[in-house]
Amino acid sequence: MSTPVEVVNHMMQQDRFSQWLGIEVLEINEGFSKIKMTIREEMVNGFGIVHGGITFSLADSAFAFACNNRNQLSVALDTSINFIKPVHVGDELTAVASEVHNGKSTGLYHIEIFNQKNHMVAQFKGLCFRTDKTLV
Repeated sequence: MSTPVEVVNHMMQQDRFSQWLGIEVLEINEGFSKIKMTIREEMVNGFGIVHGGITFSLADSAFAFACNNRNQLSVALDTSINFIKPVHVGDELTAVASEVHNGKSTGLYHIEIFNQKNHMVAQFKGLCFRTDKTLV
């Protein structure tokens, strides 16, 4: 039986997008993940702030690592994000995914994203659907 850390390590090896984002896994427990990344120049939109898709993607990766780390393939069913503060080049973002509900066929997760000043910059909610497949 694979541990949550082994499952997430396997996921990261296959996840080219999370690798491109520069995501670093900080902590993994059942139904929980904590990851971080640094904002680069190519992640900024025409307004000079980070493109919302980057913040969303960080949260989505934290969501995926939290809802899949029991080695039960789970996919996003519904997600939403609230952008609270702007993010800039050089900011270091940390996403913390916490499990709210772990059901047989669905799971609900809240993800909070903080900058290096510990200011919350976004909140993400994700509902996953659990399949009968394993990852590792």
